Amino acid sequence: MTEPTAGLSPVTAIVPLRGSSQRVPGKNRRPLAGRPLFHHILSALRAVPEIDTVAVNSDDEAILEEARRFFPGVVTIRRPEALSAPETSMNAVLLEALDHVPSGGLILQTHATNPFLSPASLSAAIAAFRAVWPRHDSLFSVTRRQVRLWDGDARPVNHDPTRLLPTQDLPPLYEENSCLYLFTVDMLRARGTRIGARPLLWPTPPLESLDIDEEDDFTLAEALAAWRSIPP
Repeated sequence: MTEPTAGLSPVTAIVPLRGSSQRVPGKNRRPLAGRPLFHHILSALRAVPEIDTVAVNSDDEAILEEARRFFPGVVTIRRPEALSAPETSMNAVLLEALDHVPSGGLILQTHATNPFLSPASLSAAIAAFRAVWPRHDSLFSVTRRQVRLWDGDARPVNHDPTRLLPTQDLPPLYEENSCLYLFTVDMLRARGTRIGARPLLWPTPPLESLDIDEEDDFTLAEALAAWRSIPP
């Protein structure tokens, strides 16, 4: 009898790392708590027992060389120049990366810009996806929001301004926070997207969900790192 999760092994983690950044120059190698930013997520991934392979995908040879030097055994993938533009879809990057990692199984994609994502949360997400697959064909991390939202035309999205319910009574909405994505190799090849037709939304802990996208985010990350005393 075939195991229900037979199509979900091996587990390969892919970390895309561009050499340049438009809003935070050089952010992937910028020091945070005494280490380059991307070292934090690679350390977390290496501590997850369910992950068989960790791969770094970059258009920057210096990043790839540093990954090999500090994280022996990590697979390094040189991103083609055609996929290195800022506007390139991550789906296209992931599809090309499949040619350089173990075939089949499950892909976990995350970012260096989520430096506080813990091994425990990564393990829990893998377990959660395995428990619901194939009813759900993918998983992505979210931040649960219960706040009053408005669109660009000043129209309420999720509340009635004439009633002013307490925010804890508003229907929750979920923000895709880019911490992690889980999907099978087969689904990515078939659909061309990392999020399938039946995704599972996976809330991540608020203090692990900081995504460094702008300069102010890096300032917040430095403050949080100091508070948490992340070891160098």
